Amino acid sequence: MAATSAATLSIGSTACVGAKANSAYNSKTSGLSFNSRNCLRSFTGLKAASSVSCDSDSSFVGKESCAAIQHSFVSRAQKPSQRSYNYVQPRASYKVAILGAAGGIGQPLALLIKMSPLVSTLKLYDVANVKGVAADLSHCNTPSQVFDFTGDKELASCLKDVNVVVIPAGVPRKPGMTRDDLFNINASIVKDLIEAVADNCPDAFIHIISNPVNSTVPIAAEVLKQKGVYDPKKLFGVTTLDVVRANTFVAQEKNLRLIDVDVPVVGGHAGITILPLLSKTKPSVAFTDEEVQELTVKIQNAGTEVVEAKAGAGSATLSMSYAAARFVESSLRALDGDSDVYECSYVQSNLTELPFFASRIKLGRNGVEALIKSELEGLTEYEQKALEALKPELKASIEKGINFVHKQPVAA
Repeated sequence: MAATSAATLSIGSTACVGAKANSAYNSKTSGLSFNSRNCLRSFTGLKAASSVSCDSDSSFVGKESCAAIQHSFVSRAQKPSQRSYNYVQPRASYKVAILGAAGGIGQPLALLIKMSPLVSTLKLYDVANVKGVAADLSHCNTPSQVFDFTGDKELASCLKDVNVVVIPAGVPRKPGMTRDDLFNINASIVKDLIEAVADNCPDAFIHIISNPVNSTVPIAAEVLKQKGVYDPKKLFGVTTLDVVRANTFVAQEKNLRLIDVDVPVVGGHAGITILPLLSKTKPSVAFTDEEVQELTVKIQNAGTEVVEAKAGAGSATLSMSYAAARFVESSLRALDGDSDVYECSYVQSNLTELPFFASRIKLGRNGVEALIKSELEGLTEYEQKALEALKPELKASIEKGINFVHKQPVAA
């Protein structure tokens, strides 16, 4: 890829929080803008400028990373007869493992994570077909090195010393299936993988994508408890896709700039347990009762819409990969020292009587730093009723996951 001078490269996605600068939590962004007549030799291959600036309206690089990029943007003299060139050397220092990397979510997710300037090592694991994925991905000229691991015998090596583990492994939904129909297969997969995580990288951030998330996160928690390494601050159910969908649908409905829109989504990650808090939308916007009901149902059923549209060929793989990559990037920014990172996630929680609940959280170097309680205050009557209605279903899903582990012995 090549571009002429004054070209701009923007890598990333809109952050979860689209609030203004004076808000309690700001829209976190990242991007790289390059402008000039000089040539910039970097992994992007762009012709651009002699300086780097960080765009505040995108989100693939945190402020700590931007600072590192700016400091590492050093002019290196060539021979007198040649032009001098400037080099961007992003600080890539984190190791990420994707378990289920050859699947429908795993492959595009691996590509998106490979683009992150914060990742030094990308480890791809699956039971089969992962070598080709790794070989293909390794040709992308971004900083991270790619390694492949196949089968149970190589799982421990994959997990050694990683900072973030992402688990999309499992079977996808098919038409007519609910997320709960996936339980018996995916529950065993998640249990086995988490046992390996507990043994090899117990301090890593763990991102659970495998459905049903409402049950697989409690499964992971119970396994980690039995292994004696459970840290509730580092276990996350990835519900970012619900936020991504809510933001998209509201922006379309209200003709808003998508980058400005932020809708918190609480509860769980299936059906009526997905509760978008439209009254908390930023920027503030008015909805009729009919719009609230229609948008809520649309957001709750968006996954089913994709499954049916693909007619047996898969589930929401691309949008899920995008959302998961965004959450991974937020985690990496937090690990890198960014003190202003907020996302919605399904975590151990005391915001309700349920042991696990999705809500806005603040991320830090040690994982969950705070649960944002304020967004559950001052709900509309519709939202309050919906919140109470989702609790029995979410509770049953949590108990199902916990009971599964208690019936299945955890390997020593």
